[in-house]
Amino acid sequence: MSAAEDDSLTAFQGDQAFGSEDRAYEGSTFREVRDAVFAEPRYFEVWPGPGKALLPNYPLTLGTLIRRFLNSKKYPFFQAAQRTVDSKADLRWGPDRKGVRRILHPNGVCLTGTWEITEPNDHTGYFRQGSKGLVIARYSVGGGIRRGEPRSLAMVGKLYPTADPNSPDRVRPAAFITQEDFGGTGVSHINDAELRNAPDTHAWRRGIVVLAMLSVTGLVFSRADTHPTFRQLYEIAELGKPPSEPTRAPEFLRFLVHEDQPRIPGDGLDFRDEILAQIYDGGDPVPKRQLVFHIEVSDTGYTRGPAFYQRRTISNWKRIGRLVFTEAVTSYNGDFVVHFHHPGWRTDRNDPATALRQGGRRVR
Repeated sequence: MSAAEDDSLTAFQGDQAFGSEDRAYEGSTFREVRDAVFAEPRYFEVWPGPGKALLPNYPLTLGTLIRRFLNSKKYPFFQAAQRTVDSKADLRWGPDRKGVRRILHPNGVCLTGTWEITEPNDHTGYFRQGSKGLVIARYSVGGGIRRGEPRSLAMVGKLYPTADPNSPDRVRPAAFITQEDFGGTGVSHINDAELRNAPDTHAWRRGIVVLAMLSVTGLVFSRADTHPTFRQLYEIAELGKPPSEPTRAPEFLRFLVHEDQPRIPGDGLDFRDEILAQIYDGGDPVPKRQLVFHIEVSDTGYTRGPAFYQRRTISNWKRIGRLVFTEAVTSYNGDFVVHFHHPGWRTDRNDPATALRQGGRRVR
């Protein structure tokens, strides 16, 4: 067994299952979560520049997933999949304050910024024109961390219904989950990535081992919920909405990097360095730039193909706003403590009574 495989076997620290912190959750403030991911230990005090930072790489192998399945009465991966749907907790510290090792997408960089909807549209909540809120996001990768390696870029986030970073009100932020094609796209720069709530799945693109890992992942998430490659948007459409107003959530969401963002050079560059270089200059902790994404939605599209070869044709994209990040950090808490809830599937995305998981149980 290689050292990397041994590390991946022993690094599943923390309880992957739904626990006391998840049950006790009553919301959070933006400041509380922001300060947690920016707290020590950071991976460096001041980012030194592209290619100069010594960043950790938390590996995951097919052997790890299979061994954990065969040697455990309570499969940690399945526990984690259930928890990401059932728990809305924003921080999971654990009894030892060391958090939980992520099984999927363990390497990431956290960002904070604003969500702003500038254009008229037919949707409710924080999709409505004029909506502006604070965001805590995590940009991560499935597969290799370096440019040129087979990988799939992803961004998940929490949207708070306030523009005040010091608001004392505890709320349950709305979640978004976006990713490139699960099989990867060959995109070398984040500038060219299309991040969608409903990605394609060309599972063979990263090779036979990754195909097997994606197969295991699909089976596990299908047991925990349904439609594991598609995350609905009703939480954003219900954020700040009067209870009496019917929900109108778009079906599809995508983020595209603004065309004015610089393209960060460097063969084999770590994706975290690329994100940080969009905002900072090496050796200077003061943000110098912003990382801006367009927000686009659509209600027109269809899916074809079996689970590991799904292609989605989506048309009539409408650009309705922007996502602007002003600070970023790579930290232990950003990889182990902050938790991102996955909205469970509804048969009708606008009707909460049609949720397939209610009270932590599958009901349909």
